[in-house]
Amino acid sequence: MPPERRAVLLLVGLAIAGQGLRIWVGRPDAPPGEVQLFSAGAPGAPRAHRDSSLASGRPLAAGERIDLDRADAVEIARLPRVGFALARTIVADRNARGPFGSLDSLDRVAGIGPGLLAAIAMNATFSGMPAPGGGSDARPVIPAVSAAATPAALNLNTATAADLERLPFIGAYMARQIVAFRDKHGAFPVVDSLVRVPGIGPATLAKVRDRLRVE
Repeated sequence: MPPERRAVLLLVGLAIAGQGLRIWVGRPDAPPGEVQLFSAGAPGAPRAHRDSSLASGRPLAAGERIDLDRADAVEIARLPRVGFALARTIVADRNARGPFGSLDSLDRVAGIGPGLLAAIAMNATFSGMPAPGGGSDARPVIPAVSAAATPAALNLNTATAADLERLPFIGAYMARQIVAFRDKHGAFPVVDSLVRVPGIGPATLAKVRDRLRVE
């Protein structure tokens, strides 16, 4: 067979083999060199990151509160001065050591101090109860006591911060907030008006209502 004919047959064979390889490893209708992008729903796709950023950047509505004992990192990141990295740290601490139960207990998270607590007080709420053994800084669950052993109710309008701090689920920070609110706005007309204090919601009020009175 002449060398020219062998060369032509070799080129034809290589072309056929190349076409077969392209069909086997890719899409048969795709032009050579086409780059296939991630689908819109692929995990970690740019759209997923964009949606997460939009959710965490959504402003809080008037009076809206975020439950730090239940919310995920995206929701927690909507709180003032709380970025997504700190929100993930809060969730990780909660998963490792149990619910916070109060604003004061949130101070156990690295990176959270009095300034940040004050900034989020009006928008944070807590529905959980710290679990026993939830960590060295976790607040223990207060055991039930008999009626005879129940301390006398505190007068909400005369109690000091030290008095209030001894109430279940009211730490030093929140006790100071209550006294400061009372000094600024005057005496509480009823015990239920304690929810006017930033950082105290219905769940916390329910836990301390029987320990308080007003005169």
